Amino acid sequence: MFFGITFEKLIVIGVIAALLVGPERLPRYAESFARLVKQAGDYLRGAKDRMREEVGPEIDELDWRKLDPRQYDPRRIIRDALLDDGPAPAPAAAPAPTATAEAPAAPAAGPAAALLATATAMNAASSGAEQPVSRAPKVFSAEELPPYDSEAT
Repeated sequence: MFFGITFEKLIVIGVIAALLVGPERLPRYAESFARLVKQAGDYLRGAKDRMREEVGPEIDELDWRKLDPRQYDPRRIIRDALLDDGPAPAPAAAPAPTATAEAPAAPAAGPAAALLATATAMNAASSGAEQPVSRAPKVFSAEELPPYDSEAT
């Protein structure tokens, strides 16, 4: 069910409520509870009808799964954009990115990656100062372990 409440738990809650309320007042409370459930259903149906009147009949044709915000994972969107195999725009005349001794140039994974590499190279060429081409985190091997930070643990 919902909120982790199973059918068995509802039965236990009902039995405890019946014992607390007592047999004299139980029919009156059950009737008021049924009235409350009916009013809530009427309210929800009315809200649905008002929404259909305001939006129009197109609301029945909407694919609500497309509007679910949980499907918009920024990592997936960026990955899809970088791996897009669409036509690449012609890059401006700029020196090609060169691999340095610290960080070799990664192969382009699509037109977006090629455009990013071109823009990085243009930025490095226009600044005139020696800047590292890649700011990727350092990858440690089994021989060279990362530094130990005792405060982080």
